[in-house]
Amino acid sequence: MSGRAPHRISGTAFATLATGGGGAQAVGELRAAEDSKHRLLVRLLVAEAQRTGHPHAGLAARAYEVLSELESGAPEEVGRCLRHPAVGAWALRTCRGDADPGRLAAVALAAAVRTRTACRLDTPVAGGELMLPSLGLLALPGDVPEVATVSVEPVGGGAELRAGGHVRRIDLSRDGPGWRVLHRVTLAPDVVMTIDDLDPYRWPGDDVDERLTEGRRQRWFACLREAWEILRARHLTVGGEIATAVSVLTPVVTPSLEAHSASARDTFGTIALSDPADGIGMALTLAHELQHAKLNALSEVVELIIPDDGRRYYAPWRPDPRPAFGLLHGAYAHAGVAGFWRRHTGEPEHRSHAQVEFARWREAAYQVTGTLLDSGALTEAGTHFVGRLRDTLGRWRAEPVTPAAAAQARLRSEDHKKAWAGTEP
Repeated sequence: MSGRAPHRISGTAFATLATGGGGAQAVGELRAAEDSKHRLLVRLLVAEAQRTGHPHAGLAARAYEVLSELESGAPEEVGRCLRHPAVGAWALRTCRGDADPGRLAAVALAAAVRTRTACRLDTPVAGGELMLPSLGLLALPGDVPEVATVSVEPVGGGAELRAGGHVRRIDLSRDGPGWRVLHRVTLAPDVVMTIDDLDPYRWPGDDVDERLTEGRRQRWFACLREAWEILRARHLTVGGEIATAVSVLTPVVTPSLEAHSASARDTFGTIALSDPADGIGMALTLAHELQHAKLNALSEVVELIIPDDGRRYYAPWRPDPRPAFGLLHGAYAHAGVAGFWRRHTGEPEHRSHAQVEFARWREAAYQVTGTLLDSGALTEAGTHFVGRLRDTLGRWRAEPVTPAAAAQARLRSEDHKKAWAGTEP
């Protein structure tokens, strides 16, 4: 696999991202930066395993060679494996000394399946299970050694895997004996979402959910298809950004009846969410979490905030005070929420709710950008970024909503501030 030069974001992409949007081209630069990071982490973990004498250093080195060979003939499919968010999360933990570098062999085997290439590698098999990142989970009998020789042979629409004298036939579209697939839904010819409910590195939080049942999965697919139609019809730019940045959804549990969603810096490309209620709710979740993903990726290459000095600030969307970086994330995400509802304010079906949400979150995000600009916590680039975001929100504040919607939005904001003030020590 080829190396990468230090990654930078163009001035044009930075400027458009700062408005709260960006478009597919700007988000493509962020994805390229994350792709570069994944590759650098893989190179580093192989080198570190050799330097420290890790017992699986040889497995990692051989897997790296195989990946390089496969990439020369099928760069896009190998790239899909390396970009898979769980691969990046595992690679980072491995570089920190918290995971097994030998798992790179499983990445190479997944790439071999994707490229329909015969392959044979020694691979760690923890507890009789072999996760093929981006594809699925293979269960093997207990007599398979902890490090097994695994071979891949392309067969039909999948592959045949042999390990320790056992054979498993895997289909990339369905479960089978000893095989659980990562289900995917095609939203457009070039837009495919994977539901990752198996990979042990799919999400860093302790709220990770179990594998979806067939009924829940079909509900997710139905809501996702409906959400995509909403985005395609009303939010074309956001839809293009999601298609570029987001490839994986992973289920998480929530302790309350309210929907929950999140994004994480170490799993760019993944949005974690609880069971969706409907299509428009899922569309809003995707638009909201997309903003966090964009800001996380941008922050990898541009310093926006100075080191945390311990100060905390009121956030109109949280019950707890936030550090400057968290406040920036909230402002950027809720600008996305305001922008989402802005496009529904004229629709009879959503007008009343949309106008309240638009009015509330445009004002909340605008006020927070002022707090950030006055905080002294922004770098020069961060000041420019927040200033442009504030300009967008300022223009939106001038757009009319009904007096009833404005009053309701103001009341909700005041209630939140009173509740927050009542919890201060």
